[in-house]
Amino acid sequence: MTIRLPSVSPLRLDREVGVDQLDWRHVFGREGRVEVEIGIGKGRFLLACASARPEVLHFGIEWSNEYLRLVETRAERANLDNVRFVRADASDLVRRAIPEGSVSTYYIFYPDPWPKKRHHKRRFLQPANVDALARTLVPSGWLHVATDHDDYWSVIEPLLDSHVAFARQPAFGGPEFPLPVDGALTNFEAKYEVQGRSRHRGSWRRR
Repeated sequence: MTIRLPSVSPLRLDREVGVDQLDWRHVFGREGRVEVEIGIGKGRFLLACASARPEVLHFGIEWSNEYLRLVETRAERANLDNVRFVRADASDLVRRAIPEGSVSTYYIFYPDPWPKKRHHKRRFLQPANVDALARTLVPSGWLHVATDHDDYWSVIEPLLDSHVAFARQPAFGGPEFPLPVDGALTNFEAKYEVQGRSRHRGSWRRR
């Protein structure tokens, strides 16, 4: 399969292949451990991880073109060659494009809560997508989740705790987490700390 890259950034996959079957070696030009962040926002977390661990391959999914262009520019200025991005619907991508048992870690921080009841079906963390996350993770792979939305957390927590493929970990982060967990990991968390808002965090491993 040929991955076409658009003129906007050499780090971005063509949207046309965003929901095609991905080959990580082809995407990054080399082999390595792959970690995926779903909803990278302004890229604070992903870029920090990529800078700290150049041997790990970091894949960012984002729908906002404005944010994506910002992150791509920052990654290029930092000469990071272990990052790639795609503008695509995360549900389609995880269900259809990511190879089975190929991702070491998923990060899902502050996903859109779609607070109105009629929009709940648009939430990313729902049974079909959680099944896809489990299928595409390596054995003992990690899933880290954070949200500030109490109602969404009341859905996320039992959904993941009860899933046969996932085991809840005693604390958020764990020994392989790339950054200190006591500080703000994303721009959202930094803003929420200033505002004094609550946050929910959890980590699960693939059985």
